Amino acid sequence: MSHSLSSLLIGVDGGGTGCRVAVGSMEHGVMATAKGGRANFATDPDLALKNTLQTVSKAAAEAGLSESALETATGHIGLAGVMTENDRAQVAAALPYANIAVSDDRLTTITGVLGGDDGYVLSVGTGTIAASNKGGIFKHVGGWGLDISDQASGAWLGRAALEEALLSHEHLAQATEITRALLSKFQNDPKVLSSFATTAKPGDFGAFSPDVVNAARAGDQWAGSILEKGGAHLVRSLVALGFQAGDVLCLTGGLGPQYCDYLPVEFLQGRIEPRGDARDGAFYLAKQFAQKSIGALS
Repeated sequence: MSHSLSSLLIGVDGGGTGCRVAVGSMEHGVMATAKGGRANFATDPDLALKNTLQTVSKAAAEAGLSESALETATGHIGLAGVMTENDRAQVAAALPYANIAVSDDRLTTITGVLGGDDGYVLSVGTGTIAASNKGGIFKHVGGWGLDISDQASGAWLGRAALEEALLSHEHLAQATEITRALLSKFQNDPKVLSSFATTAKPGDFGAFSPDVVNAARAGDQWAGSILEKGGAHLVRSLVALGFQAGDVLCLTGGLGPQYCDYLPVEFLQGRIEPRGDARDGAFYLAKQFAQKSIGALS
């Protein structure tokens, strides 16, 4: 397959549970993809950059491209935890590609899920993003990390479940099936649980979110109540963005669709399935960036 090296494109979606990359060209679209380790810039910048580089190299190898070929590429790098201009500059300076645009994963997520069209997105995975696109104008709420945000997310659910498990162990909350099951994973020893929580990353907490969802389905009262609380937060987020019943809405991420039962029925009237994912969005934005760069030079 022949292609111009100057047309090479790199799209990166990095978050708390992993890094996903698409490599391709203007002419041929996506040529290869790859998955790698965690790439949340806020929680571990060095690891995020290391895993981004490694995953891009892996995708390039799958596409039959050399490392030197990548030096001419245009890339859009969307990493969770990129908050400031300094963050964006640090990411761009660390990557050896010719033209680099950097954003957090909110922009790449909404672009991929909606295929560049107008609408609203609730992306609920390790973190939470509520966002909208209206005529190319992007708005969002949330997504500021587990320390002060990311309500309804997998990390938020997992941490809340461990907190409830500890409270139940000390007879400060009613024990339920999920709290007993979670405690057993830590040898029924609060010291072991506390030690885990001290160093846990959002993705570590998020690993327990399926337990919460499954417990709610089985009728666990506490699990159902925490999902209701998360759903209420998602409703407030959509309203803050100007959402109205009937507007296009996509629920995405590992947990997004799980919240259907916790949203008002009228909010789901315009629900659509995802047209892509954040990696698709990053590749789409890389192509747009390349086209603008070419136009600026012509």
